[in-house]
Amino acid sequence: MTTKHAGRTAVVTGAGTGIGRAISVRLAREGARVSCIDVNHDRACETVEIITAMGGEARPYTADVRNRDQVHAALEESVALFGPLHYLVNNAGVVTMTSLEQLSDDEWDQVVDVNMKGPFIVTQLAAEHLVHDGHGSVVNITTIEAEVIVSSLGFCQPHYNASKGGLKMLTKALAVELSRHQIRVNAVAPGPVLTGFIPGVDPENLKVPESILSRLLIPRLGQPDDIAAAVSFLLSDEAAYITGTQLVVDGGWTVR
Repeated sequence: MTTKHAGRTAVVTGAGTGIGRAISVRLAREGARVSCIDVNHDRACETVEIITAMGGEARPYTADVRNRDQVHAALEESVALFGPLHYLVNNAGVVTMTSLEQLSDDEWDQVVDVNMKGPFIVTQLAAEHLVHDGHGSVVNITTIEAEVIVSSLGFCQPHYNASKGGLKMLTKALAVELSRHQIRVNAVAPGPVLTGFIPGVDPENLKVPESILSRLLIPRLGQPDDIAAAVSFLLSDEAAYITGTQLVVDGGWTVR
């Protein structure tokens, strides 16, 4: 445990697994009180159990980021318990491995609504609870696929690219909108990270296809805590002069 975020409160969406769990645990380890929001209640509770076992303070909340009423209820309960928010991390996201030819309207709507509309809803509702003293900070989790097309299984995922590219621009717009309240808004764009998001990679056995490793300047997959470290920095006062930007954390994938 450290005191980097001591006295601060954080809300993390998609906190039940992978990158969201790593962010929640790191912020708690660094002193923040963390509200862990996930669409799956059991997974949110598992993250909270990890945090409390190491001496941190956290609570689980169940909400689908597309559902304004559920998000509102979770935020109200969080603020009632922990007080005004200092940090918001919009991490909840989804991808489906579907080509343009097979992509349905329902699948497009699901991915775009979770990945782009969700952060809009959560940030809009959370903004009134974020402190207006220069310490309020929002980080959105985008992806390098907001910048480049990664062809997986012989095709790309146009709905995923569109949603994350939109989230990158939403980050910039929110930075402008919330600057009047002294709230900073940034994004972190992960490259290939060892989670269930990478097709053909089993998070349990670390076998990484050469097609992925050959693109990386740092010859390993990213770990969820690599992303959590970047998020922690952008949320913190160490990044007090940074807003409206996207920090790429990709092991050099996008260099070439």
